[in-house]
Amino acid sequence: MAVSTTMNHAAVTPAERRVTRSVGLVGADRLWALAFVAPYIAVFLAFVVYPVGYGIWLGSDPASYRALFADPVYPEAVLNTLIYLAVAVNLKLFLALLLSGFFMRKGWWVRTLLLIFILPWAVPGIPSFISIHWMLNGQWGLINNIIWDLFQVDGPPWLDQPALALGSVIYAHIWKWLPFWTIIFLAGRMAIPRELYEAADVDGASRLDRFLLITFPLMAGLYLVCTLLSAIWALGDFNAVRFISGGGPALSTHVLATLGIRNAFELGNPRMGMATVLSALPLLIPLVILLMRQLRKGEVQL
Repeated sequence: MAVSTTMNHAAVTPAERRVTRSVGLVGADRLWALAFVAPYIAVFLAFVVYPVGYGIWLGSDPASYRALFADPVYPEAVLNTLIYLAVAVNLKLFLALLLSGFFMRKGWWVRTLLLIFILPWAVPGIPSFISIHWMLNGQWGLINNIIWDLFQVDGPPWLDQPALALGSVIYAHIWKWLPFWTIIFLAGRMAIPRELYEAADVDGASRLDRFLLITFPLMAGLYLVCTLLSAIWALGDFNAVRFISGGGPALSTHVLATLGIRNAFELGNPRMGMATVLSALPLLIPLVILLMRQLRKGEVQL
């Protein structure tokens, strides 16, 4: 027996010992990797998979959709959501593209203006929207008081008319997010080679020609991605409507995000509230698919 054991040990080559040792190290690395990954997986399952799955289960009741479609507030909320996306997103990004060209100028005063311009995006959103709400108050708001002091006339009822209230919400959304997208486009402009503009100057191109023939074509991919991403974010925007108009007057400025919260918590019907949110999926899913396709092309310049 002793001879047999000795021969077996002698038959193991150094290379085989190294392979055995490396296999053991790989196994230990996998155990450590699982130990580090397990908490993240648990958090992902608890705070992402479970809430999403539970929400889809809540919104899977056909009776909730029948009640939702019978609600007279729902069609108006859908229309408000489409107006909100079309006006706020496109106007915000178009202004951001133009302002990014302005901030490309050199000079300390331009950098100072850029620092001031970023402040609305840097400050917390909810206090800003609450401040705008009180500034737009028809009786003692700051804006109407300034109008009275300057012109001795009453200011518009900003939050008491549906069109003005929705316009105020759109303005607040643009005011809050315009600096962010301006910085994104500013970074995109800085990535364009300066040689292209120098060659255009030699050819006698005007500023408009340089924008149409150089800047916009090279930033088209970035502009499309930002538009899709901004539309996805704006579709779930709750704060601007909730803290400026509150969905009023007479529930006329609700969007799908705020109407879902109203149905779930104010009316005490979570299934109907989840159905309201899920009804936005036919609009959300195509936006996400387009965004993924555009990112996959690798044409975005930053």
